[in-house]
Amino acid sequence: MRPGSWTLVGLGGWLVVALLVAVWPPLLPAWVLLGAVGVGILWHDRKGVLALDGLEVERRVPASLPVGVWTRVQLDLRNHGEAPLRLRVADYPPSESEVKEIPQQLELGAGRGARIDYGVLPLRRGETQFESTEVWCESRWRLWERKLVVGAPSAVRVLPNFRPAVRYALLSVDQRLDQMGIRVRRRRGEGLEFDQLRDYRAGDSERQIDWKATCRRQRLISREYQEEKDQRLVLLIDCGRRMRAQDGPINHFDQVLNAALLLTYAAVQKGDAVGLATFGGPTRWVPPLKGRHATSAVLRAVYDLETTDETPDFLTAAVQLSTRLRRRALVIIVSNLRDEDADDLVPAVRTLARRHLVLLASLKEAALREVLETPPNDLQEAVLLAAVHDYEGVRRQAHDRIAGRGVLTLDSEPENLPVALVNKYLEIKRRGVL
Repeated sequence: MRPGSWTLVGLGGWLVVALLVAVWPPLLPAWVLLGAVGVGILWHDRKGVLALDGLEVERRVPASLPVGVWTRVQLDLRNHGEAPLRLRVADYPPSESEVKEIPQQLELGAGRGARIDYGVLPLRRGETQFESTEVWCESRWRLWERKLVVGAPSAVRVLPNFRPAVRYALLSVDQRLDQMGIRVRRRRGEGLEFDQLRDYRAGDSERQIDWKATCRRQRLISREYQEEKDQRLVLLIDCGRRMRAQDGPINHFDQVLNAALLLTYAAVQKGDAVGLATFGGPTRWVPPLKGRHATSAVLRAVYDLETTDETPDFLTAAVQLSTRLRRRALVIIVSNLRDEDADDLVPAVRTLARRHLVLLASLKEAALREVLETPPNDLQEAVLLAAVHDYEGVRRQAHDRIAGRGVLTLDSEPENLPVALVNKYLEIKRRGVL
């Protein structure tokens, strides 16, 4: 408990009167009486805040939070006492997170309840918790404040951002994936799996018309085909030191895990099996799985995964994956390619390409694009611009060298990687090269 603001104001006024007493001593009895009255008022007001009880706080927060995404947290407060309360509420989310709209002030009537909410932005994945809620309650006359620690801690798990996967699910139902930037073009024709019958549309070829169904329904009916299902996709993710780069609130590695989650969900929706392997740090292996279990398995495997200071060994990772993966699959290597990596990467992709289709998804820093888009204003900026142009040219040569080995390549900024990776996967499905 501590004195309130009005107590400090009153104490200041009493000290001012003390200065007047020093100048004019006859005011001493009045000053003493004023002090005694003040002490009595403070004592009476203090009794009310000491008797404070019956305040209940319950936190409503999801058991799993997406990293790098603002999430709303609700606090339900209930005053079971017989007097109204003036409260200032502060909550304590995980240490490595940002908050907004907290603390908050409110008045809570006797026997009444209220709900407040605020935003939390987790910045690191893993197991963590919210601590108990801290509430400061003012006394009736605002002369005292008492701190209460109420409510129980809430354990939460910070996961890769699963919200794009949820949005993908919702938009795919209404065939509106273009709102995410995902280009879905259904390929129709011979050599693909039959999907469904539907009414004839202008532009359908005659080979698509199902004449038996047309006779039965007395209107033109077309067959619709889809890409082949039951294929395999494995993500090979670099956990080394280069994945620690950061352009925004979360680092490149977290963006990669977000992309892995969205791609897993998209591939599962297409009827494919998805697996995951890591290298350059902690070794995780999820064999290719189909159905909703695949998304859960990938999520469990990566939610607490962290980068290391190691230099990735591409060849060893490729050899290990080749021994585990016998059936042909689309292997997606996700890393941050540098020109000096080409010599190490070429033998690795050659090893994988003997049986699998290989896609190299490389990250590029948004800071480089910003330098290229900003006209230089002085010599130092001009030198930096020239250096970035030179770096980009060497980087393109490394990509071209890898692509010359029959490997598909994708170069994307981390923020755009989830959608870019899904689009590349869907393009591969449409082309039927897997």
